[in-house]
Amino acid sequence: MDEYQIVEQVKDWYREGHRRWYYVLLNDNRISFVPPPSFRESNKQGQISDRIIGFVYLFGTIDDFITRFEFPMFGYSEEIMELFVYKRGYVLVNQPHGRYPLPNLKYYIYGVEYENRLAIELIDLDVVGNNLNLPKIMSSVLGSKLLTRKRINKDEFYEIRIQMLSQKLFADHTWYDTQHILRLYFVQNERKLSKEVFKISEAYERVFRPYRVVYDTKTWQPVLV
Repeated sequence: MDEYQIVEQVKDWYREGHRRWYYVLLNDNRISFVPPPSFRESNKQGQISDRIIGFVYLFGTIDDFITRFEFPMFGYSEEIMELFVYKRGYVLVNQPHGRYPLPNLKYYIYGVEYENRLAIELIDLDVVGNNLNLPKIMSSVLGSKLLTRKRINKDEFYEIRIQMLSQKLFADHTWYDTQHILRLYFVQNERKLSKEVFKISEAYERVFRPYRVVYDTKTWQPVLV
């Protein structure tokens, strides 16, 4: 199943009225959507972990936060990190995604509607994790523990996240500085930042490599934007 087929099914799921987060499971060549409580209950014994291929977050209409529509991944550093940790064979102490690692987890998917447009972005966690230097950061934080245990505590997770966010990967800006610039441009209409936003956009594409489709929510057909 290719990325477009997955995004199309996510769009149909949203169209049916689902507005929350779900685990995406692959069953033969079909996918299904499972809410977190059902998934975590099933993952207590690890019997469902081999079928999960993605995690999807679906938002309803937003009125005034276009940055979330244009650059959705900037708002979800914690979720991206959590999923990458689980994919790499670790479990966080608070078990947000169950008791077992999720080695077959491949995608993080985000959908948000803005002014009759539904944008869905799909990212490959291996690609993004490597571009964010997460394997190297995890190794520096965990040290010898990297190979001796498979659980990451809150302090370790916080330190990994701080180091990730502090990198100047987006046109020589950190993650938080980038978000601030985008808000100034889109929300406060500071057009003098247009060149900087263009450079950030290029960096966003380079780091996240998103597969993005935008739909008209009146016709539910893809549109060019």
